[in-house]
Amino acid sequence: QVRLVESGGGSVQAGGSLRLSCAASGYTYRSACVGWFRQGSGKERERVASIYFGVGGIYGIYYDDSVKGRFTFSQDNTKNTLYLQMNSLKPEDTDMYYCAATSSDRRSSASCYVASVYKYWGQGTQVTVSS
Repeated sequence: QVRLVESGGGSVQAGGSLRLSCAASGYTYRSACVGWFRQGSGKERERVASIYFGVGGIYGIYYDDSVKGRFTFSQDNTKNTLYLQMNSLKPEDTDMYYCAATSSDRRSSASCYVASVYKYWGQGTQVTVSS
């Protein structure tokens, strides 16, 4: 059974940093996408960053334009944990952040940005950035 548990959210001032963690269990990182999404009240869930795992490991890491150069998505394979390092935070980054993973049946990274293809979701962690 796949389980994703996020942590690390909180409140910071603009310009500050946070690191989100996603502890994954029961998951196979092969032919799959894992991603961080965010969603505010009344808004659709949007992809922040995603990693596509091919048959041999990480094939690519992808970011939404709004976070490029500020956020870094990484994996610690020894701890089976995914991280989202968020620097230079802005008030518009305020949202609930979710870790998600697809089934191991993705043949390419083409749909890694689409929330509906993800099968497994964490409970979310709140990030609040004040100006």
